[in-house]
Amino acid sequence: MLNIQDYLRYTKPMLLPEIGKEGQKKIKKAKVLVIGAGGLGCPVLQYLASSGVGTIGIVDFDFVDLSNLHRQILYSEHAIGLPKVKIANEVLKILNPNSNYISFEEKITSENCKKILSQFDIIVDGCDNFATRYLVNDTCVQLGKPLVYGSILKFEGQIAVFNNKGSKNLRHLFPEPPNPKDVPNCSLNGVLGTLPGIIGTMMAHETLKIIAHLPCLTNEIIVFNTLEWNFVKLKF
Repeated sequence: MLNIQDYLRYTKPMLLPEIGKEGQKKIKKAKVLVIGAGGLGCPVLQYLASSGVGTIGIVDFDFVDLSNLHRQILYSEHAIGLPKVKIANEVLKILNPNSNYISFEEKITSENCKKILSQFDIIVDGCDNFATRYLVNDTCVQLGKPLVYGSILKFEGQIAVFNNKGSKNLRHLFPEPPNPKDVPNCSLNGVLGTLPGIIGTMMAHETLKIIAHLPCLTNEIIVFNTLEWNFVKLKF
């Protein structure tokens, strides 16, 4: 049920015929898990919280580092050395105290993945390694959960929606994870701070569309080169 504060806060989205009052109710009832509170996770978390998603889960086992601050915009120098989930939780509560935030200060593993993911309606993958991506994908398939996927490298980003209403999943696109020797090392590759903001915002946008039952990416992946502004949508 929407209250008077909801009507005041979410006037603009509710003016959209595609959202309206019923769409905002769905957003308020939604439970979304964001895996990774880093470059991609930060803008996803900010926009989901600002949009009024009722329950937001945050999974991360890392600590804030000075090198994070140019792109992980939930954090400041005062947070250096502190757990990302703790700081993200505090900042998001200031941004929107009406949402419920659940923190998991731990690494996603085969032992805890199903237990954590089963508590949420939609999973957003902002992690930075293939082992976790495939584990999360396979668990979403097992549980029947939609998965919003994003990745970045240098000036390029990718975004897709997997396992939504019977759509294909990550293994239909990439059947097996690549050889670790062939994977670029994230710590050795540069990135402009704005790139994860662009891709992360797109991921949040697709998440809200799933919640509101709007058309979203289906058996498609967007490849977005921001250096030359090449935008390609590929079917798989």
